[in-house]
Amino acid sequence: MKYRDSMDQDFILKIFQSTGALLNGHFKLSSGFHSDTYLQCAKVSQYPEYNSMISTLIAEQFIKDKIDVVIGPALGGIVLAYGIAQKLNCRGIFTERVPVDDKKIMTFRRGFEVKKNERVLVVEDVITTGGSVKEVMEILNIIGADIVGVAGIVDRTNGKMKLHKKQFFTLKLDVQKFSPKDCPLCKKDIPLESPGSKFI
Repeated sequence: MKYRDSMDQDFILKIFQSTGALLNGHFKLSSGFHSDTYLQCAKVSQYPEYNSMISTLIAEQFIKDKIDVVIGPALGGIVLAYGIAQKLNCRGIFTERVPVDDKKIMTFRRGFEVKKNERVLVVEDVITTGGSVKEVMEILNIIGADIVGVAGIVDRTNGKMKLHKKQFFTLKLDVQKFSPKDCPLCKKDIPLESPGSKFI
């Protein structure tokens, strides 16, 4: 399966629409911003055929990079990381946030580890500011791992967010986001939902 950009992007968008994964309302994103649009990738990934197809589209972009391990931050990146790792025939693991003092720190748990110079692909379901991906990359840089690229399902910045010289997302959208203090949806008293996993 070869990725054909606009044609495949239209197909991915139709999958989000048909599965009810493209939501409209008033949402608090994992980044802390508010938006009138939310993409619930879990509703797409619940269907093995869609998860396999998306994983294949991503994996074929990195098939020649000799990836040792695919890493995704919990929760959004877990299913995707394992799906891509299966296609690339390598390890798939995830990071988690743990409470330290008055904040949560991204780290490896459950005996997961990455060794110096291992070739790593970092994946996430959706990026808005890329915060979770940046946290994972910071850990890997400290270890001395070789970050080969960044990939995911949806880039809400339509390609404006540059996380790595080699990055690939199956769907790029230009979705509005608002700071909480300037959010027009808050001013209209539209109920705020927090469907993401960062605040769990």
